[in-house]
Amino acid sequence: MKIYADNAATTRMSRTAIEAMIPYMENVYGNPSSLYSIGQEAKEALDQAREQVAAVINADPKEILFTSGGSEADNQALRSAAAIGARKGKKHIISSAFEHHAILHTLNRLEKEGFEVTLLPVHENGLIVPAELEAAIREDTCLVTIMTANNEIGTIQPIGEIGEICKRHGVIFHTDAVQAVGHLPIDVKEMNIDMLSASAHKFHGPKGVGFLFARKGIALTNLIEGGAQEKGKRAGTENVPGIMSMAAALKEASDHLGENAAHQTALRDRLIRGLLEIPHSALNGDAQRRLPGNANFCFEGIEGESLLLLLDDKGISASSGSACTSGSLDPSHVLLAIGRVHDVAHGSLRLSLGEDITEEEVDYIIQSVKEVVEYLRSFSPVWRDLMAGKTPFIL
Repeated sequence: MKIYADNAATTRMSRTAIEAMIPYMENVYGNPSSLYSIGQEAKEALDQAREQVAAVINADPKEILFTSGGSEADNQALRSAAAIGARKGKKHIISSAFEHHAILHTLNRLEKEGFEVTLLPVHENGLIVPAELEAAIREDTCLVTIMTANNEIGTIQPIGEIGEICKRHGVIFHTDAVQAVGHLPIDVKEMNIDMLSASAHKFHGPKGVGFLFARKGIALTNLIEGGAQEKGKRAGTENVPGIMSMAAALKEASDHLGENAAHQTALRDRLIRGLLEIPHSALNGDAQRRLPGNANFCFEGIEGESLLLLLDDKGISASSGSACTSGSLDPSHVLLAIGRVHDVAHGSLRLSLGEDITEEEVDYIIQSVKEVVEYLRSFSPVWRDLMAGKTPFIL
């Protein structure tokens, strides 16, 4: 049996998304900046895609900027808000300790440029407390950036409350919604979101394309210079096939969002119940306020990389955390942020289910994880010391 359970890393392109690309590679292949008809057809297609994307998050099409993906959108959002703040003498930014590295690394760069960054603590349940965020806002705060849903443990933040707080204090609010768009209902107006980042390959679209929503009135700082594309805010010929595919994939995901979420949530909970039967295991993050397909676990006494390799032998594709840091030997910064100690964080497993997951496949995952954990513990010196009482159990 082959089971792909790493949809948080990337998703398989849907047939709808693939078919949406083909006309813009074969027939309507003109440059959207050209004045002749085939170029103008491509431009009209881009306008249509912008309208489709905007409709899903209740934005104005003029507020949608197409990018190469979530990381670029994150970078441009943070750089833009920082520049706006600097012009007003405001150089304080608030974020959280378990953001994606596209956020954290950009914040590190901004610190070197004279900005002050406050990273809010993330509690054991994987959630930040809105009251703590509000208490951290200062007169010189120019930006709050908090992810909608965590890419590793799947916890969903109270974005509406955060947006309301930021609006009340006159602070720009950006959310990295890469894991959430296409999987959770998002209304940028109702949630008072000023900027939002998304990536197509997280909702069955192609890799290498995404978008940034920026509310009217927010002056964007260019990351790429050289042309007048995207209203002069992102130079370079637009990836028309990719953008059309993303728009189609997002509309399809939005049209089936409720039924997909209900199906995934039911099987996610079945998976969680099964894995909690393993002694000295723990679910990471809140059991309810999490993405429909996400189950992230720690197993004491084992090492995560061996767990992944043995699961792969059984036909299960999973991960220990973010695909962007899979080559690192360090434990997940997300798990450390919610209080997991190094030894336990090393034995983590992220399973992110797709919309087509079946009950039979979930049961196979449960049985396979149980077998692999038992096997790894059978020759683990750490597990022997735990069982002998030489070291205390943590989980």
